[in-house]
Amino acid sequence: MTENFTRVFGATKPVIGMVHIGALPGSPLHDPSLDLLAAARADLLALQAAGFDAVMFGNENDRPYEFDVDTASVATMAALIGALKSEITVPFGVNVLWDPMSSVALGAATGAAFVREIFTGTYASDMGPWTPDAGKAMRYRNRLGRSDMAMLYNVSAEFAHSLDQRPLADRARSAVFSSIPDAVLVSGQITGEAAALPDLEAVKAVLPDMAVMANTGVKHDTVADVLAIADGCIVGSSLKVDGDTWNPIDPERAHDFMKRVRHARG
Repeated sequence: MTENFTRVFGATKPVIGMVHIGALPGSPLHDPSLDLLAAARADLLALQAAGFDAVMFGNENDRPYEFDVDTASVATMAALIGALKSEITVPFGVNVLWDPMSSVALGAATGAAFVREIFTGTYASDMGPWTPDAGKAMRYRNRLGRSDMAMLYNVSAEFAHSLDQRPLADRARSAVFSSIPDAVLVSGQITGEAAALPDLEAVKAVLPDMAVMANTGVKHDTVADVLAIADGCIVGSSLKVDGDTWNPIDPERAHDFMKRVRHARG
């Protein structure tokens, strides 16, 4: 594990719960009548009460997604996180879909412990050609004085097909060598869809000393199997009312999920 990963998460396989902020100003789905802060606060407090190791704030509701996110959206996320800062009791991270530079800027501005994004690879996607630049993003992080902020690289982008036809394990191993992430994340095809266990196994097999995490689709009845392979996971949809990505966190589902995590950890 990298120094940054260990500093943020310690020795425990971390389980990170998602706070999906409602559609932000500038997004077609934004509803000015909704109280974004109250909704984010409720989800944050539910995740912390359930015992999640960390939380991550993301803008999953800002569809259609963009590569160059509106400044107003990023500013609003920063304002919301700032308003909640005194209530956050666990390490927190951020993700501005699908904009690595905005994600790094938001993380630096809010004091986030980690940031998640697609930092490497070349993809054909719903949003068009996808060509992130890990070197630019990491240099930006360091220029902002946040070399301590852990960078979690999703190496199997949702809503996209990799134009690099090397096997996923080879792409992950290459990304670690070339682009020095603090963790490698393995995803399903879309939000809420599980990463295939054979993909997790293959990536972990070639990266035994690197944190490899399941990024999407971890469910109550699969979390034990996932944690038997992976070094942690990120979960959102499974914790929501009726398991629906766009609903608020269901406190009972969140508590049950972490009960299963504790049992799996032994």
